[in-house]
Amino acid sequence: MPHFTKPETGSWTEQYPELGTGPVNYEDSVDPAYYAAEQAAIFKRTWLNVGRVELVPRTGSYFTKELAAAETSLIIVRGKDKEVRAFHNVCRHRGNKLVWNDFPREEVKGTCRQFTCKYHAWRYGLDGELTFIQQEEEFFGVEKSEYGLKAVRCEIWEGFIFVNLDPDAQPLAEYLGEMAKGLEGYPFHEMTEVFTYKADIGSNWKLFIDAFAEFYHAPVLHQKQATKDESEKLLSYGFEALHYELRSPHAMISSWGGMAPPKDPSMVKPIERVLRSGLFGPWDKPAIEGLDKLPPGLNPARHRSWGTDSFEFFPNFTLLFWAPGWYLTYHYWPTAVDRHTFEANLYFVPAKTASQRLAQELAAVTFKEYALQDANTLEATQSMLKGRVVTDFPLNDQEILLRHLHKVVGDYVTKHAEKEHADAAG
Repeated sequence: MPHFTKPETGSWTEQYPELGTGPVNYEDSVDPAYYAAEQAAIFKRTWLNVGRVELVPRTGSYFTKELAAAETSLIIVRGKDKEVRAFHNVCRHRGNKLVWNDFPREEVKGTCRQFTCKYHAWRYGLDGELTFIQQEEEFFGVEKSEYGLKAVRCEIWEGFIFVNLDPDAQPLAEYLGEMAKGLEGYPFHEMTEVFTYKADIGSNWKLFIDAFAEFYHAPVLHQKQATKDESEKLLSYGFEALHYELRSPHAMISSWGGMAPPKDPSMVKPIERVLRSGLFGPWDKPAIEGLDKLPPGLNPARHRSWGTDSFEFFPNFTLLFWAPGWYLTYHYWPTAVDRHTFEANLYFVPAKTASQRLAQELAAVTFKEYALQDANTLEATQSMLKGRVVTDFPLNDQEILLRHLHKVVGDYVTKHAEKEHADAAG
């Protein structure tokens, strides 16, 4: 088991004295009032990734996004001028949801020339302008130009579509900062084969981020995913990561492993040897430009054993790269203080052969098993946190991203409350 050098301070956490090293209070994951404060301070005021440009490939392509934490639904659409825009999914006549199919709370996608309300047939162009009012003569001088769809700020970084409900928010590139800049140039646009999972999880949204922001649990919770000998090694030696980095409000963890093929094929299960794939993805790196020389933000420790980097873009977007040449995303969409919708998307270069396709399929189903193990554990955690028998929990040096997340959330909530108080005092 590799042993990696820690910073000169002796720990990763102590590099950031503002985090402290004491126990962390998890009241922020069970208090309904705190969740309401998160909605106002975070999900209505920060940049949220809602997908990629491949979801709107041509004029009129659209999809809807349900944002329960922000108490709205959005339409993301590509206009006639090829621009991608976002609008609140609400008709200006009587507030009906504008775009939906059989079930109003389900997300939909498609292609159209205009949006027509199901209730009274008001119509809107792809640019959000109101173009038609049913029986317009019955109204009292309604000016169409004043009743277009309510726009939402929408910007794109490396093909990822972000929205922000705050019209005064800083530009996206400035918000994502240097951590994102170091990833620019990765061949995201080449990886258009997508495997998607979506699940309703009975836990606070931050708990699932906590689970994927540390690998301390992996040798224990996921031990049955490895061969018996390999599991025993992992349990005996534990886990250490290569590198941790905080560029608040964002953070990342860099880890060994994920190398393909493994140095010793006996380390993995027979089906993985046959299909040349597994949790770390297909063993055969795709032959595309951009993977031979990775962006400077990847593998920041420049370690030969590097296998994966996980970037946590606040508040709820994880971007995870694997050394074999693929990546995945996680999204955690709160629906209540103790529930959230978890989304995972695995991105590969499109397969050209049956064996390549099978390798991708194996990676996808193996990931699903890991995710189910984590999700099940988190629901058990939520059920016990709710009782508040214990409220403060010690976090180790490998859990620095968890400590950081809860602090950043607290800082946002506090700052927003102070601003509201100041505005009220006026």
